[in-house]
Amino acid sequence: MAKKSASPPASGPTPSTLLPHAATSVISAADADGAPSLPIWLIREAADLSHLPAAHRAWLTAQAFKSAQRKPVLLPAADGGISGVVVGAAVVSTPGRSPDPMARAELIAGLLPPQLPPGRSHFASTFDDPALAAVAWGLGAYRFRRYKSGDADAVPQLVVSHGVDAVTVRAIVEATAFGRDLINTPACDMGPAEIEDATRALAGVHAAKVSSIVGDSLLAENFPLLHAVGRASPRAPRLIDLVWQPKGRTGTLPRVTLVGKGIAFDTGGLDLKPSSGMLIMKKDMGGAAAVLATAHMIMSANLPIRLRVLIAAAENSVAGDSFRPLDVIKSRAGLTVEIGNTDAEGRLVLADAMALADEESPDLLMTFATLTGAARVALGPDLPPFFCDDEDFAADIAAAGLSVADPVWRLPFWSSYDAGLESAVADINNVADGPFAGAIIAALFLRRFVKNSRRYAHFDIYGWRPAPKALGPKGGEVNAARAAFALLAKLYT
Repeated sequence: MAKKSASPPASGPTPSTLLPHAATSVISAADADGAPSLPIWLIREAADLSHLPAAHRAWLTAQAFKSAQRKPVLLPAADGGISGVVVGAAVVSTPGRSPDPMARAELIAGLLPPQLPPGRSHFASTFDDPALAAVAWGLGAYRFRRYKSGDADAVPQLVVSHGVDAVTVRAIVEATAFGRDLINTPACDMGPAEIEDATRALAGVHAAKVSSIVGDSLLAENFPLLHAVGRASPRAPRLIDLVWQPKGRTGTLPRVTLVGKGIAFDTGGLDLKPSSGMLIMKKDMGGAAAVLATAHMIMSANLPIRLRVLIAAAENSVAGDSFRPLDVIKSRAGLTVEIGNTDAEGRLVLADAMALADEESPDLLMTFATLTGAARVALGPDLPPFFCDDEDFAADIAAAGLSVADPVWRLPFWSSYDAGLESAVADINNVADGPFAGAIIAALFLRRFVKNSRRYAHFDIYGWRPAPKALGPKGGEVNAARAAFALLAKLYT
């Protein structure tokens, strides 16, 4: 069970070969080779219909078309085919209420791929942000088909307008699909080793380096919390470490480190979850998927940073050697931690990985984790909270999320709650007494392990979309990955 490896990037499956739908749902005008494509018109008001022939306007009337609806209507051609598509794009506002930040015309594009026939389409209407519309289309085209028998359905393709960087759009779509596939894969096929395999496959695409510390070697290398959480599983826990620098860049680069929680499945440990609480616990490695998706976007864009990705991968299982409530474990950082609840394991594995990250004083450290149910109680499944002590940087994070329709909302590192983590027998407890402020308490625990990083932000993501929406179907989601990339692209280009 003991292994430490620093092999070159693995050959084998890559995001592109694993996810052909992600790479082909969006194509550039140059790649379209002049082949015909259906025009799509967004109808915001009645005047937008004036350019259509009278027969088509009559057809829309017969279909009871309304501009406030988001359902596309296919326009018939004289030969019995389809001559175009119209879809309602009117924004319905309520006086006295703030507008819905997700009710943007660009996001309607994500609703269309599941409702259109195979073939090529293009937008005949204009957008404020045509690149976002193209990304929305690609995200809406996503389907998880690994376990479906038969051939995959053809994916409708969007021919993007001139001026849109189709390469960047495809990289964002591909990265998101890659992360979603990791989350959607059941735990029987996505354990700690498979998370490492996915990391190595991604590294192989971008000439990054990957090393790992596995099993009992975690104790020898001083990752005791990560080892304790994963030791009860027959699938060895591991610390996965990816490092990348951009091609053609020399000199000192800003150091950005992303840390992801990679709990392949969470039973809760000896503080066992009820069966209902385990139903989607395959998503508990959503933080790992999010940092890998973000890394793919960063490396595809060749951002001028030195990138490090650390993933604490383990399975929180039940066995004779499970860690126990009230055990005291010394962390990599030297703090002793009393285990108040074995189901609060994510913060434990992150603590050791964060301590390693912090040792080299990165310019920016960001952690991603499906950490607390309290975050969902506070903000719901679509709006992950983030925590940051830097006011200006926090504003930049929130703005970046809104700009790409990947919203996040700031919650405070409320230091008055720090006392809740006190322990009578150790330096710190991993939980607080009582049911209140769980997301803040967890974030405060993590902050104890950040001493040297210049800037730090923590994202408590859900990793799941409970119902289909404009930007994707029900299932795994790499919340905040696109927001983080938008932020880093702004900071470092």
